Amino acid sequence: MTTGVEVSVVLPAYNEADTIERTVEVTLDTLASFLPADTFEVIVAEDGCEDRTPEIADRLAADDDRVRHLHSDERLGRGGALEFAFDGAAGDTLVYFDTDLATDMRHLEELVERVRSGEADVATGSRWMPGDEADRPPKRGVPSRVYNGLVRGVLRSDLRDHQCGFKAVSRTAFERLRDDVADDHWFWDTELLVRAQRAGLTVVEFPVEWEPKGDSKVDLVRDVFGMGSQIVRLWWEVAVAPRITPGVTLAAGLLITVLALGLMTVYIPVGEVLAAFGEAATLPVAAAAVVYALSWPLRGARYRDILRELGYEETLGFLTGAVFVSQTGNLVFPARAGDAVRAYVVKTRRGIPYPTGGASLAAERVFDLLTITAMAGVVLAGLLVGGGTAELATAISGNVGGGVLTPTAVQRAVQVAAAVGVAAVGVLLATVATARSDRNLVRAVVDRLSSDSYAAYVAGVVEEFVGGVQTVAGDGRSALRIGASSLVIWTLDVVTALLVLVAFPGVQLTPTTLLTVGFFAVSVGNLAKVLPLSPGGIGLYEAAFTAFAVGLGGVPAATAFAAAVLDHAVKNLVTVVGGVGSMLSLNVSLTTAVSEAEAVEEELDGDSSTPTDD
Repeated sequence: MTTGVEVSVVLPAYNEADTIERTVEVTLDTLASFLPADTFEVIVAEDGCEDRTPEIADRLAADDDRVRHLHSDERLGRGGALEFAFDGAAGDTLVYFDTDLATDMRHLEELVERVRSGEADVATGSRWMPGDEADRPPKRGVPSRVYNGLVRGVLRSDLRDHQCGFKAVSRTAFERLRDDVADDHWFWDTELLVRAQRAGLTVVEFPVEWEPKGDSKVDLVRDVFGMGSQIVRLWWEVAVAPRITPGVTLAAGLLITVLALGLMTVYIPVGEVLAAFGEAATLPVAAAAVVYALSWPLRGARYRDILRELGYEETLGFLTGAVFVSQTGNLVFPARAGDAVRAYVVKTRRGIPYPTGGASLAAERVFDLLTITAMAGVVLAGLLVGGGTAELATAISGNVGGGVLTPTAVQRAVQVAAAVGVAAVGVLLATVATARSDRNLVRAVVDRLSSDSYAAYVAGVVEEFVGGVQTVAGDGRSALRIGASSLVIWTLDVVTALLVLVAFPGVQLTPTTLLTVGFFAVSVGNLAKVLPLSPGGIGLYEAAFTAFAVGLGGVPAATAFAAAVLDHAVKNLVTVVGGVGSMLSLNVSLTTAVSEAEAVEEELDGDSSTPTDD
């Protein structure tokens, strides 16, 4: 029954076998008291229930043509179930409320008519209107006040109560907002209200009588934490992201770079740094540039192997050039904008689809991260197994302790760090093993722990990481070849840093200490660059490199900083020279590529649920 329906009431139901029948009956009677016959419908949006709710809903729909049952084989979440039901609803006024009927149903007419009459685009009941506050137990009242206070303060909402399960929205407003509302669980209500206000829609809030019924299904730790993270996410999207233009991004990145380098000069005299530069030997620095240049064809060969696994065969020269261009983009623009440039280059010059380009980049980044982390972890593990933590602790205490850090305390910290490194290597191995499996182990584990939107977001990030490995791990020989290439590439990166470091006469380290300093400085320095704050990670890399050179090797601070700057400069110079040459040979404009590379965002958002209308 859909002809003539003006009002669609959705009852989101998950395991509501004890209450759903009475809720439907009360809803039908209340609607019939103020709406003409055949102008309303009641939809039971049954969200992957595990009890008898589906059977009851089927029977109710069969007995009364004003009732419909919409079923989902898998849980969609509160917001997901509502969106699915609204899609299938016939009315232009869309209403929903909690099935426990905690809100007095005498308010239903006001809720419906506020939207149906055109007075408001969105209407919501409120338990926190001044003078009409609900009597809520502390277990519910205190978190609710804190939450609503955060939403009002952080998201600049004018409403008092965002989570009251008693709302109505016009079909027009829903269609306008639905693509912008990202959450699909408990935060869905809040995001709808905030985005409606931001869009200039009319949102009205009116007091309702409310009485708690049973236990809340909101987990006060899991879901409240999840919604808190969603407040931050929505604040970024509506208040910050619209102001981040390419020019602002570039200016902010350059400012961070200047500040990072400038702050270091507070602790390291500039004169001593300049003097250290003047003492650096030319031959080792030149050798460092040659060694680093040798890593680029290997980068191109690794990228060729990754694309080959995705079904595309390209020449080594072209792919090396594409890597050069993208890395040059990362030096010029912050937030790793150069990564998208590579997908743009292989798309426009070789017709490789954007999704494939994105997948290949993800796989490459994962292997880089695996290799860098494993390098640091293996060195730490070697210290732990070989008993070198005591010697290292003594060195650190003497170099930076200033008499405050005792060797025993430092050794304990180093041992803990070494254990963490071993654990990190274990996690990486487990990740690779997971990627080789056909099962979605990440989602399975997360679903056992939580079903809220924040957990789903975390699971998505981990799945993307695992997916990068899975791209090439299907073929063991391919994974081994790409892993070996990554190891050689980053070893050459370390050798480059070591050659620059030994170019300074003030550096006198044993081979073991030199290797330890080199691997840690490069590994941690490049991990610091993972934060997309400054172009090419300038400032972040130097800070991490200097800290380890001073702490582990006892290198004078000015010399360590000069070595870090020179090492990064050598690598960036090789990158820029290769990037400019590649742009000329491939006829690619970097600025054009960055502006047009937004097309890389075209990713497929798969939906594993299989909703049906019963």
